[in-house]
Amino acid sequence: MTLNEYKRILAIAEAGLLYAKDEYDKERYTEIKELSLKLINKLSVESYDKLLQLTNLDEGYPTPKVDVRGIIKKDDKILLVEDSKTKLWSLPGGFAEIGLSPEENIIKEVKEETGYDVQVNSLEGIFDTNLDTQNPQLFQYYKLIFECSIIKGEFEKNIETSNINFFDIQNLPPLSEKRTTKDQLTKLLLSKSSDAYFE
Repeated sequence: MTLNEYKRILAIAEAGLLYAKDEYDKERYTEIKELSLKLINKLSVESYDKLLQLTNLDEGYPTPKVDVRGIIKKDDKILLVEDSKTKLWSLPGGFAEIGLSPEENIIKEVKEETGYDVQVNSLEGIFDTNLDTQNPQLFQYYKLIFECSIIKGEFEKNIETSNINFFDIQNLPPLSEKRTTKDQLTKLLLSKSSDAYFE
C-alpha cells in the first residue's frame, strides 16, 4: 500500500472516533488509528510519538488543510522569502486562518512575511500535496497560489522572515520543499495568465 492509502485509513479511523457512540467501536477505531500511524511511521521521517501527537492535536472531522501562497513577479523573477529558522526559501504564505477569506489570508501572510501591502489579482493554481511523492507529509494540504502585485511597503527582518529576494527559475536558492517546490514554480510560470494551473 502507498503512504496516501495509509493516510486514508487514518482519516477513516479519526472520523470513526469523532462520531462513534459505542465504547467498543471507539476501541476498534483507536486500534485502527494506532496501526495506521505505525504504517505511516515506516514511510515517514517523523517518529510514531510525533505522529500521534500531531493527530491528537488535530480536532474535528479529518479534512485537507488549506495553505495560501502569493506569487509576485518582477522582470521574469519570482519573490521568495527566507525562513528565519531553517534558512530555506519559499513563496510567502502559510496556513489559512479561520474567519478570513482566501484573499484576506494571502494579503495578511504577505504583509507579515515581506512588509508589502499587496493587491490580489488572480488565483494562479491549486496544488494537492498528496500528489507530491517527493515530499510526503502526514496531512494533506491544498495549496492555493494567488498572483499578487505590490502596492507599497518595504521589507524589515521579522520573526518569520530573515530575507527576501527575486529569483530566476533557473537560479533558485535552497527551497523549503514542503512549502514550495521548483516543479510548482515551473508549472505556475508555464501556465497562461488566463488559465490557472490545477492539479
